[in-house]
Order: sequence, then C-alpha cells, then structure tokens
Amino acid sequence: MRSIDVMVNGLPGNMAGIVASHVLRDDRFNLVPFSLTGQEILQNECIIDSISVKLIRPDVRDKLITGIIEKNPDLIMIDYTHPSAVNMNAEFYVRKLTPFVMGTTGGDRKRLLETVNASAISAVIAPNMAKQIVGFQAMMEFAATTFTNLFEGYSLDVRESHQKGKADTSGTAKAVVASFNQMGVRFREEDIRMERNPDIQKKEWGVPKQFLSGHGWHTYTLTSEDKTVKFEFTHNINGRDIYAIGTLDAAAYLSQKIKNGIKGRVFSMIEVLKRV
Repeated sequence: MRSIDVMVNGLPGNMAGIVASHVLRDDRFNLVPFSLTGQEILQNECIIDSISVKLIRPDVRDKLITGIIEKNPDLIMIDYTHPSAVNMNAEFYVRKLTPFVMGTTGGDRKRLLETVNASAISAVIAPNMAKQIVGFQAMMEFAATTFTNLFEGYSLDVRESHQKGKADTSGTAKAVVASFNQMGVRFREEDIRMERNPDIQKKEWGVPKQFLSGHGWHTYTLTSEDKTVKFEFTHNINGRDIYAIGTLDAAAYLSQKIKNGIKGRVFSMIEVLKRV
C-alpha cells in the first residue's frame, strides 16, 4: 500500500515537531519536508530526527505550494500552527484543494466548519486529538443524555493542571462539567480550579519534572449531599504523544474517506474512533 503523503504545518512549534517525528516512525505515512510557519519565524529550516524540513512563510507560500502539490498530488495537511492562523490556513487549504486535519484550537470555529462544508475537500477537525480523552468525553455525554439527574444533589469539585503557557481553562474540563450538569449537578465553569504554577504542580500535584512544560491532569470529584458517597474520575496525561498518535489516525481515516470520493465534509474524532 502506498504511503500517505502528509505535510505537518506549524514547525518549529513543539506540537508540530512531535507529530512530524511520529510521522517519520509510522509506516503509513511519508513526511513531505516542508512546513507552513509564521511570518515572524526567522529560521529557514527545522530538523526533525535528522530530516531537514523547509519552513514556508505566508508571503511565499502561494508561490511554493503549487510545486509541492504537483509532486504530492494526494497530500494531506496536518495543522498545528497558531489559533490566530486557523481560519486563514483553512481557507488556504480549501483554495489549494488539500484536505487537512486541524489540531490547532481557537479561531472562529463556526466559520471553519462552514469553509469546509462549502468546499470541494474534506477535513478532520477536533479540539482534542487524544482518542482516549475523546472517548471519555463521549461516555460522559452518553451518560448525560441517558441518565438525566443521576447525580442530583451531589456536589462537584474540578481540578485541572496544564503547563504554564496555557492561559485558558481546559476545554475538556468544560465539556465534562457540562455533562455532569446534565446529570443533575449544579456547577459553574468559573469554579473549575486551574493550576499553572510549576512549583505547585511539582510539589503538591506530583507532576513529573520533565512534563511540567507539557501535561494535562484532570480530576472530577462528586460527593453526595450527606458526604457518605464519593465518586472520582481522573485522567492524567504527561507529554503530547497521545495527541500525535490520534492525529495520525485521523489523517489515515481522512485519506480513506478521500479515496471513497467524499468531499465537503467535516469529520470529528468520534467518527475516527467509530471508523464509520
């Protein structure tokens, strides 16, 4: 079977680098040695596991992308750029007829979906590419719609810890809170307890030192009104490999859908998990 050609955009960013490294170790894929990057990036190349990847800034990408697509006509883009570039990049992919996996969060998500749905390409778009986390969220959503008011009268405490550079509250935590609220809990998103201090994360939470710069720890604690019953759900992720693995599964899924002739469709990670 022919390898799937992918171009990982967002280098020299950390997440893009991890995904590109995984591509090189995955027999399903061939890494196209180019990457769209920001205009502010001064370097011209990025080394990924001894492979030189040429960085392409916005002011020259229209000129250079044509030749890249000609050499790799079935190219799939993987986007881990910057939230400010989400919509601009999606519109670029649509113009160039290159299907894509959007792992970058942020941007105008409604406009993002509309851009693909009105186009001649398909894409996988998800705010979280970790398959197991997506599956956990789906389980919570199923419980919320099936067992309404299951936890009525229970109190909820939510703690989440991420690397210092993550300014916003975890989207996963918000989604799980919404499910618990459907199950009868009364909890406000603004009451989610965020931790971004590396010293506290290391000393009080126990986050390993090597993962202080990249982790996602969440704990949801439900306590009955009389304090005699407690349920606790925890998912702790160290590093970013779990997101890279899910991203590549999404790219493989998208490649198959393209071969089936599907156009103008946005797929979710739930569909990737179900392989529908």
